[in-house]
Amino acid sequence: MTSNVKIFGLVLSGGKSTRMGQDKGLITYHGVPQREYLYRLLESVCDKAFLSIRDDQENEVANFDVIVDENKFKGPYNGLFSAHKAYPDVAWLVLACDLPLMDKQAVEELIAQRDNTKMATAFADKDNPLPEPLCAIWEPMSFEASSTYLEAGNGTCPRKFLIDNDIKLVFPKRKEVLTNANSQSDYEKVLQKLAI
Repeated sequence: MTSNVKIFGLVLSGGKSTRMGQDKGLITYHGVPQREYLYRLLESVCDKAFLSIRDDQENEVANFDVIVDENKFKGPYNGLFSAHKAYPDVAWLVLACDLPLMDKQAVEELIAQRDNTKMATAFADKDNPLPEPLCAIWEPMSFEASSTYLEAGNGTCPRKFLIDNDIKLVFPKRKEVLTNANSQSDYEKVLQKLAI
């Protein structure tokens, strides 16, 4: 199902990247820093795009529309809720900055499969069909439900929230677009795939 509710894009790039040992958003896989690559990708398919950042990153991102984390929640919900507060009436197509093989075709696929009657439309791997919360379209109603979920003390995991709620799963034609690069060994594997 389609919806008149606009879709804004959000690149989550405010994490500390402790496992990688360097800022994952600044790693170059496609000739530009990864956060810029994903921002431009989302900008090309969404009504508007933003980088989700920490306040100490503001001086690094002069040429982008940004939403600064409000630090009210732990983990990815920090960026999600900060974005929702800034623009509460839009759906958010969220991408984590550690998805180096994500491409426009996959994002268009996710948008085409969007079901606005569900809390979210999320990519998942057919072999392990768990929702990818940081590669998903979050509808406006999902934030009120998420707030109730967080206040109930259920933890701060957006994947667990999606598992427990009415969502649509989409299995991308090329499942490698869901590859996460969180460590140096992941990074090296991705570089090998990109070189093929």
